Parts: sequence; structure tokens; C-alpha cells
Amino acid sequence: MTMRETPSQTAGPYVHIGCLPEHAGLARFYDAQVGASPIATGAKGAEITITGTIIDGMGGLMRDAMIETWQADAAGLFPGEPGADPAVSGFARMACDADSGAFTLKTIKPGATGGGAPHISVWIVARGINIGLQTRIYFEDEVNGSDPLLSRIDPPQRAGTLIARNAGPGAYRFDIRLRGDGETVFLDL
Repeated sequence: MTMRETPSQTAGPYVHIGCLPEHAGLARFYDAQVGASPIATGAKGAEITITGTIIDGMGGLMRDAMIETWQADAAGLFPGEPGADPAVSGFARMACDADSGAFTLKTIKPGATGGGAPHISVWIVARGINIGLQTRIYFEDEVNGSDPLLSRIDPPQRAGTLIARNAGPGAYRFDIRLRGDGETVFLDL
């Protein structure tokens, strides 16, 4: 018997209820929101804030998107690796603001990992997205030219869509465009 594939579904209106119940206005289910911060008090490294928006194919803000991020600590080590900073879980989960569409990630700047430039991995889900989108955030004030992923992007100018821009001391701006001019590079991992 041959089984047919069932249709995929978008995240729909319920992703926040299951993954971010406090954001959905529900009573507290956990002692702390899962993924509220990728760092704890005492994390080593430079504290940074990344702010941005997710822009759909029509130029509108994706106010209902949920974002997860993963990163290394300031030394470029991931949780569980020998010597990794115990105050860095590396995982965060956030929703875009329902009014402004903005997301904000407060963390420490990650170190370089395995020959690659410092970066933060990003996963996005929202209405109209059948399979979560994966991308990365690199930093314009780092040496990115020899990064194995960035150097493989063709045409090379599209690599700029993965670069967070300086927005002041310890602050970066990173907007994600789903389609059209300046579309962010998404990864098939």
C-alpha cells in the first residue's frame, strides 16, 4: 500500500500558545518562559542587543512571527563543550511585537566557531511559512571574508543580507526579508 504525503501546515495562530504562552496572554505555565534569554547573570563577553523586523513578500511586517536563536559563548564554544561558559545556554525564543513587528535579542556577542566568523543561527516560523526558515546573523564589525558559509553564497553580494549592521554601542540592526529585493539568504540545513 502506498501512503500519500499529508499537506504541510503553517504555524498558524496557535504557535504562540504552545511555545510562548505568556506572549499569548495565558497564565504562567512555567517558572520562567522557555528560551527567555540565551544568557544568565555572569555570562562572559560583550553584551549586545539585536533589533529587527521580519518583512513579508508584500513589504508588510510579520507581527505574528516567532524566532528561535542558537549561538556559541564569547569563546566560540557551545553548551556542553569542555570549557563552555555555564552562564550561556545559547538558546532564545521570542515573538515579534504585535504592534511594531520588532523583535529584540539581548545576548553576548558570540565568538568564532570552527574556523567560521562569529554568528547566531536563526529559525523563523509564522503564518504562511510551511517549513521553518533558517538563516544566520553575522556582524559587520567582524572579519567575515573567510567564513565557509558566507564565502559560498552566490552571487556574493547576497551575503550582505546576513550581516547585522552597527546601530550604536553594543547595538545591531538585522531585518529579515522573506521575498523580493534584498531577500535574506535562507539555509537548507
